[in-house]
Order: sequence, then structure tokens, then C-alpha cells
Amino acid sequence: MTLPLSNTVITVAVITLLTSFLPFCHSLGSSSTTLAIISDLTTTTMCGIVASQPIQTIHCFSQNQSTSTPILPNISFTSISGGLDGFTGIVTGGYSLIFFNSSNFQPKRLFFNYSTLLTTVTMGDTQICALTNGTTQSVKCWRDDDLNSNSGKQPNGSSQFGSISSGSGFSCGVLNISRKVICWGNSDISLVIQSEFNNFTMVNIFCGGKHACGMNTTGYVICKGDNTNGQLDIPSSFGYEYYGLALGVNHTCGILRMNYTVVCWGGNGVFLSNVTKGVSFESIVAGLDITCGLTSGNFSVICWGPGWTSNTYPSGTELPLPAIIPGPCVKNTCDCGIYPQSKTLCSGNGNICRPCDVSVPVPPQSPSSPVFIPTSPSKGLRRGLFAFVIVGSVGAIAGICTIVYCLWTGVCFGKKKIHNSVQPTISTTNNGAQQCYSGGQVSRSSTLRRQGSRLMRCQRSGTSSIHGDRAEEFLFSELVTATANFSLKNKIGSGSFGVVYKGKLADGREVAIKRGETSLKMKKFLEKERAFESELSFLSRLHHKHLVRLVGYCEEMDERLLVYEFMKNGALHDHLHDKNNVEKSSSVVNSWKMRIKIALDAARGIEYLHNYAVPPIIHRDIKSSNILIDANWTARVSDFGLSLMGPETDDSFSQPMRAAGTVGYIDPEYYGLNVLTAKSDVYGLGVMLLELLTGKRALFKISEKGNVPMSLVDFAVPEIMAGELNKILDPRVGVPEPRVAEGVELVAYTALHCVHLEGKNRPTMTDIVSNLERALAACDDSHGSISSSPGSIISD
Repeated sequence: MTLPLSNTVITVAVITLLTSFLPFCHSLGSSSTTLAIISDLTTTTMCGIVASQPIQTIHCFSQNQSTSTPILPNISFTSISGGLDGFTGIVTGGYSLIFFNSSNFQPKRLFFNYSTLLTTVTMGDTQICALTNGTTQSVKCWRDDDLNSNSGKQPNGSSQFGSISSGSGFSCGVLNISRKVICWGNSDISLVIQSEFNNFTMVNIFCGGKHACGMNTTGYVICKGDNTNGQLDIPSSFGYEYYGLALGVNHTCGILRMNYTVVCWGGNGVFLSNVTKGVSFESIVAGLDITCGLTSGNFSVICWGPGWTSNTYPSGTELPLPAIIPGPCVKNTCDCGIYPQSKTLCSGNGNICRPCDVSVPVPPQSPSSPVFIPTSPSKGLRRGLFAFVIVGSVGAIAGICTIVYCLWTGVCFGKKKIHNSVQPTISTTNNGAQQCYSGGQVSRSSTLRRQGSRLMRCQRSGTSSIHGDRAEEFLFSELVTATANFSLKNKIGSGSFGVVYKGKLADGREVAIKRGETSLKMKKFLEKERAFESELSFLSRLHHKHLVRLVGYCEEMDERLLVYEFMKNGALHDHLHDKNNVEKSSSVVNSWKMRIKIALDAARGIEYLHNYAVPPIIHRDIKSSNILIDANWTARVSDFGLSLMGPETDDSFSQPMRAAGTVGYIDPEYYGLNVLTAKSDVYGLGVMLLELLTGKRALFKISEKGNVPMSLVDFAVPEIMAGELNKILDPRVGVPEPRVAEGVELVAYTALHCVHLEGKNRPTMTDIVSNLERALAACDDSHGSISSSPGSIISD
């Protein structure tokens, strides 16, 4: 199998997107932005880069002034950062770094080099550090003698960072590859903070006085370090909802993503002010004991906090600064879109890139799905112990319940059996008797070996419902009749262990019946047994609107059959690749909005398996032929014959085993190293996203006469990275209109990250769901229709 684009190239793409998150928000020791606070012993000064001017100059305003002061009016700056006794700025182009003292703004050049350019600068109380451009993204630091004289207290020159920030006497950065936090400086707190972040993988970092906060790779805010004034006490109801952060000496503030208003904590409660209530912000920055923000309405600046003592311009009033630009003007390609009004704000000198958002976990919408309530990561152990007690209790009750059921119904004596499935409804047998039934957990062994011909009939419910729906055991003769003796005209596909037929039960229900291969070869028989037991064990305890529902099963002699609800609109693969569909320009699936909706449906199903099934499930065979579409055009994940149980927790879990899956979709890391993780499903989904974008198969011939297959990943990834997405889009759908194009591009970049060669650098399913929700929302904003078919979109 041809592998994806080189590891180095894709790593750069992933880090570029991830580390561009929140370039406009910062803390006491900030990453560069267009705002800077200077806090010295006498006054506080606020500086900003002015918008809508050919030369992007800096204006500053001090509390004891009445007007703002222009700084070096003939020099254009990209970004600035403030500290205790001055501020520093990167000259447009990145070739020069200039420091300005707080007394008279006298400039001093710290760096000048046309071959090594600076991209990000951060200033703490006294130290200044910056990142250089290129693939190394190494750190350079100035002014602090200890930093310059003791190389052991600053990062190795070969270290590659995606985010840096500085606090009081220390700096921290997030490494590109491992996403670990490392800190350096002459303060003992740097070692403490680095140690406390050791078990987290982070997207960014923001430093304050003696504490640091950042977003981890799931979008959760984590704060470590000194908590004397409550600066680490993140409001529990907002753990996943921040768009940006700013840290002072003893307080923390964040912008809420839902309405762009600000919430602050710490500082012994002095920042719990109403002066910012109802005001939305583009960015915020913190000084020692103040916070200032750039308002969304007119790009004015307001400040608040005990450190802001101006009588003329009290807390919450607009400062006499010109309109400040909300982000650096750049000439390179923007990964996550262009900020509105960029041309005007930059006066034609480049564009402002939209910050790339960190995805927010979204609980499943199914009423039967467990609800996830974000809490502090430090409470994980208590939740684990609590869950252990619950599971133990449920297991004990389940055992008693099973014995009662066995004696009551006669199952143990050969009578007809009912297999439990988890749903929120109350179901009864024909005679109306409600039945209590549960059983032991399936073995977590990679082979899912059978411990007796009937053992796998008993399955623990994932999110238990005492009165769950029941998957009935059918007689083989019933299924023979339903399929007209498994006639070829009723054959509709194949699965992991057999052929699928359309059938009609005696009560009129249309179903899909998967019949295991009837080969007598021992190897085939054992494979069929394992696949049958796998699907039966998983589907009997799962219910979600984006998973195919199991109706029943049959096990007689060597026959193994599973009965599913019938998916009227077939497999996604057929809609994309069936020759009979190519010429159907009116096909419902030939709409970008519908394709994104199908991708989101599938991602939600997989997210449920990874995050909300108990224990989690790794599908192992995600591909377009296993995504089925029902009568309402809702996509569902099917075929669990290769699925395995994952760990209860620990996202870094990996399990060595022989690779299984489908060529073209199988995770190259899993295929090459035989190590399975949940990120293997992410790779398969990434290939499927590329199918939806291009209309091409996972493996296809370069030309009709060619005999060498080409990987879809090799075909699509280079074009996406080069910004040439239109070259590979499926012509049957056509060029997307502008708003829809945003959604299509987001799907493309999400797919790019999903097919990263290394699993650790792929997004989680929660990240993917969030991105696809945003992509679909962009299509909704376009007011485009999906289809003339009624009910083609069913809302959650």
C-alpha cells in the first residue's frame, strides 16, 4: 500500500494549523499580538498597532496622558508584546526586533537578520523570547543575563515550538511534535509548572506571574503553578468554552467562545466586575493587575482591574487610541480563513488570518447516550473510582438478574432467547412480560475467543436501561423465508463475515440479513464465529442514531446470521463510486451540504464508539462501504465484525495485534507496527472524507489503461496543502459557492490531519465532529438547499 505524504511535511501542516490557535490573546508574558501592556512602578501604558493605515504604526496611551502617542511613525510592525519596563515589537517582515523603554519610548534594536526571520515574540517582566521562522521554530532570548549565560536554563536550539509565553522570571513553550510543555528561566516556579504539565499534551501556553494556563488537545483549559489568589480555579461550567486566555500576576481571564464576552477569576475576586458585561472582544491582554481588551464593535480598547487608576478614563471606558487592528497583517496563506474586513484593516497590505479554533467536545445527542459533564482534570481519579464502584454494583445486580431471568424464562432449558439491546424505550414480548436481563462483560482479548457456544449471548449493557429493546433470536427457517431462500436478487452487499440480503419478515418489517460464510474450513469457520460474536456483542448493547441498529440474530448448527434494520438508501460507497450513479446529476449526495452532513453523521457515530460506549470501541474498518444511509438520509456506521474493545480511559492507549482492515483505509502506523489505537479509526475516516471531496476511490488507477493503483491520500494531500483544493473536488458536485467553500475547505483540512502518518498527531473524534459541525454551519449560512426530497435533513 502506498503511504501518505512524508511525515515531515504533514507534521509541519498539522503544527501550522494547531499553533495558529489564538494568536491574538495573551498574558503578562505574552505571545505577540497587536496589543501590549507596560506596567512599571509609576503608571500603566497601553499600546496597540493602528488599523487601516498603509504603515501599521504603534500608538501608546498612559494613564496620566490625555491623548495617545505615535511610536516610530515611519516603521510598520506586525506584532508587539509588553512587560514591566517597556515593550517590544517585530518589524513587518520579521527581520528586526525593537525594544522600547517605558520612560520615553527610546528604541533599541535587539535583533536584525534578513535570513532568519522572527514569527512570535513574548515578553515577561524583564525577559524577551522569540520564535524564528522555518521548520525549526527555535527560541532566541534576550535581556535576562541568566538566560544568556546559562544555556541549561533555556531550550536547546534545536527544540521546535508552536507556542511560547513568559511570566515573572520564566518562560514556557509547547513543543511541536510531542506537544509537551517545557519551561526555562531563573525562577524555581518554571520547574514546578513544567512538572505539573508533564502528563498533558497542549496546543498552546499562556504564562502569568507564577502560573500558566493553556488548552490541551481536546480544548480543555488547564492551569498549573501558584494558586495563592485563586488564579487556577477555572469556573467549572466553562471548562471547555474558552476562545482565548490572558494571565496577570494573580488573575486569569478568558474569552468565552459562545458570545466573545470575558470571564475572569483569581485576584481575590477583584476582577469580578460588571464593567465588561455584555461587551464582546476580539482579543485580551493582561498586565500585572489589569486586563485590557480589543472590542469587537469598533476595535476600541478598554481596560479594567485594580491596576487601572485613570480618573479621566476609568475602568470600562474606551481609551483615546485609534482603532486597533485585531491581528497581524500577513501575506502568506491563511489556514483557517481570512478575517472579515481584512483588506480595509490592512490597507491592502496582506490579510488578517482567522485564528484556528480548538474543537470542543460535544456530548452525543441520542437520549440514550451518557451525558458528559466537564470537570477539572484533577477529579479524574475520583470519577474513575466512582465508576468502578458503580460498575461493580451493576455487575452484582446483573448476575442476580441473569439467574432470575434464566429460571423464569426457561432459557437455561433450551427455550427461545431474547438478546438485550440498549435503548431508552420500554419493550415487551408478545405476551407483554417485561424481562430483566444482563450478563458478563465480553473478554477484552484481541481474539474475542468464545468461552462456550452460548456464552456470547450474554452481554453487559453499555449505558444500562433495565427495560431495553430486545434483539430476538430468529429461527433459520424464518430467515430463509424472508429472503426467498437467500436469492441472488435479494443480495445487497457483503460484510466482515458474510453476504448481506434484503429480507421481509412475517410481520412485514424490511430488514437486512447478514449470513456468515458456510465454508467448512476450520479457519474460515473460526473467523466467521469471531466476527459474528463481535457484532452481536457490540450492537446488542449500543444504541445511537448514527449506528445501524441490530434487530436480531440466528445461531443454528453452523449457521450464523445477524438481522439489522434495513437502510433504504444503501452504502455511501455506492453513491460515490457506482457507475450507475455517475451520470445522475440529480443525486441527493451530489450536494456539498449533504456530503458534509453525511461526514458529520458518520463522525458522530464513531465519536460515540470512542468516547461514550462503555468500554470504548475501536471499529477497525471505517470506510465508505460501511457507512449506510437510511430513508431520511441519515448516515450510520455499520459492520462491527472487526471491532475491538478499547480502554476505559487513557487516550494514549495502544494495543499490539495483527493488523486488520481494508487496503486504502487501513492506518499505515497500525499496518506497519501492528499497534492499534483509536486514531486508527480516525485515519479511515480521513480517507472517507477525501472520498467525499474528490469522488475517487481510496485506491484508483491513474488512467483507465493504467495498472498501478494510486492512493487517494497521495493524490489529494499535496493539493490541499498547496491550497489547490479546487483541482481535486468532485466535478459532479461542482464548484462550491463562497460560504459553502468555507465548509468544504474545513473538511479538507480536517481530512489532511486525519491521514497524518503518526497517530499521535491526528485529531480526536471530538475535534473532528466539532470541525464538521462548523463546516455544515457554513453551508447553512449559505441558505443552499440539499435536495428537493422532503425530510432529507433531520436535525439533531
